[in-house]
Amino acid sequence: MRPTTRGAQTRAGRFGRGSLSGERVERRLAAILAGDVAGYSRLMGLDEEGTLAALKGHRRAVVDPKIAEHRGRIVKTTGDGILVEFASVVDAVRCAVDIQRQIAERNAQAPPERRIEFRIGLNVGDIIIDDKDIFGDGVNIAARLQALAEPGGICVSRIVRDEVRDKLDFSFEDMGEQQVKNIARPVPTHSRCPSSHDEIRAGGPRSIQ
Repeated sequence: MRPTTRGAQTRAGRFGRGSLSGERVERRLAAILAGDVAGYSRLMGLDEEGTLAALKGHRRAVVDPKIAEHRGRIVKTTGDGILVEFASVVDAVRCAVDIQRQIAERNAQAPPERRIEFRIGLNVGDIIIDDKDIFGDGVNIAARLQALAEPGGICVSRIVRDEVRDKLDFSFEDMGEQQVKNIARPVPTHSRCPSSHDEIRAGGPRSIQ
């Protein structure tokens, strides 16, 4: 998923001006998942129909069911990308890990150059809601973290790591502060590589609302 920061900032700016004139702006705290397919243009260049069929198969068999299972809301899909909102950061992380695990299993028999591998970014932040769409730095940071993730991996902001570190047995590697495009301050970042196989610790999710 590659949400354009220009559009998000433009919409956010318009909402801000509206709030000064009395227009009600709807906001909420949410966990945001942004995902896309690594090397999608290359894959489409090799085999457009086969790549599209494989992507749709992953969506039907893994991505969409896992999002529903973990109580996420698909905000939008764009080509190879997806943007999802969760009320619980624990649910968001569980969903991301489950998706990457199952996609890896489905890819096991495919030639490496033909594998559909997702990159996922996760962030927690205050978002602006406009009808069914969402905007703001919380969304933009998730998209930038997605771009930092390895194929088959997950990249999260520190606030996500801190929220789940005592609830889930998932290990994250500290990547330090990352300066990302159109975000004023560096983002403390952590990653989970594709080779990680930790198990979920028992216990219910904790809502961030």
